[in-house]
Amino acid sequence: MRVRRLGRVEYLPTYQAMQDFTAQRTPDTEDELWLCEHPPVFTQGLAGKPQHLLAPGAIAVVATNRGGQVTYHGPGQVVAYPLLDLKRAGYFVKEYVYRLEEATIRMLSELGVTGHRVAGAPGIYVRTDDPFGHARLPPLPQAGEGRGEGDPYPFEGLAKIAALGIKISRHCSYHGLSLNVAMDLEPFSRINPCGYESLRTTDLSTMGVSVPLDAAAEVLSHKLAALLAP
Repeated sequence: MRVRRLGRVEYLPTYQAMQDFTAQRTPDTEDELWLCEHPPVFTQGLAGKPQHLLAPGAIAVVATNRGGQVTYHGPGQVVAYPLLDLKRAGYFVKEYVYRLEEATIRMLSELGVTGHRVAGAPGIYVRTDDPFGHARLPPLPQAGEGRGEGDPYPFEGLAKIAALGIKISRHCSYHGLSLNVAMDLEPFSRINPCGYESLRTTDLSTMGVSVPLDAAAEVLSHKLAALLAP
C-alpha cells in the first residue's frame, strides 16, 4: 500500500480526487492510503438528514456520497482515506469496517487510551470518566428490557473520538475515518454528530494525551497498513 501524506488540504478537491482515482483504477492499480487534515467543513452522508445540522454558521456544508450522517472535519484531526480494492484484498465491507475500527483501537492503545465499539453506531468511543481503563462496556439493553425498538443507543459516559464513513464503488473503497487529536471541538456542538443528539465528542488533547498530529498520523497509518493487508 502506498502511503501519501497530503498535509492540510481543502475537502472538496480531495473528495473529487478520491472519486477520480477510484473511477480510473484498474485491477493492477496499487492501493493507496491518503493522510490529511482539512480546514473546517461539515460533510453530510447520503442518508444525512437536514435536522441534524443545527447551526452550521459560516462553516461550509458539503454533500457527499459516503454512508452515514453529518460529521465535522477541522484542524487538529487526522483524516485517513484508504483507497483499496476489496475484491483483491479478499474481504467484504463488514470486515473492512471492523479492520478500520481495530486499527484505530490499536493506535489509541499505544497512547494508553482504551477505545470501544458501540453496536449499531460505527466509530470508536472512549469513556469520559476513565479513558485509560480497560473495563469493557456493559451490554446494551435489548428491546423489551428498558429499551424501545426505535430508541437510540445510550451514550452516557461515552464520547466519540473517531468517526467512520465509507463508499464502495466496483469493490473499491474511498472516504474513510477521522481521528480527533487536538482540535477545537466547538463546531461539533452545531450538529448532531453522526445523527445522534446525545452524542458527545472528544479528542486526545482533552483527555490529557499530548501527541503531535504528524506523529498520530504516522502511528495510525502503520496500524491501517497492517490491518488492511489481504
